[in-house]
Amino acid sequence: MPISPASKEETQTFLMQYTDWILKENKLHREFQFKNFVEAFSFMTQASVIAELHNHHPEWCNVYNKVVIDLTTHEANGITERDFLLAIEMEHVLHLTRIS
Repeated sequence: MPISPASKEETQTFLMQYTDWILKENKLHREFQFKNFVEAFSFMTQASVIAELHNHHPEWCNVYNKVVIDLTTHEANGITERDFLLAIEMEHVLHLTRIS
């Protein structure tokens, strides 16, 4: 069954609720800043497990304490519900990962 891209309204609703995410080059985009490399890598490790469970993998990059993520569904040639769900799960991981 083909995956349909999200409507502009669905994307705008998501972006209004999760204001740290933006639309960049037709992808959901977010930059995370952590205290150090260990915290950034811990976030990526936990997020990778969730991505694998959903069989939906981010485009991401890590340099020291910064993680940059782009989400899109290649089969749909755009953003889908799968991207929204993975972004939300990453937000939950973020709050669990922060080292006090």
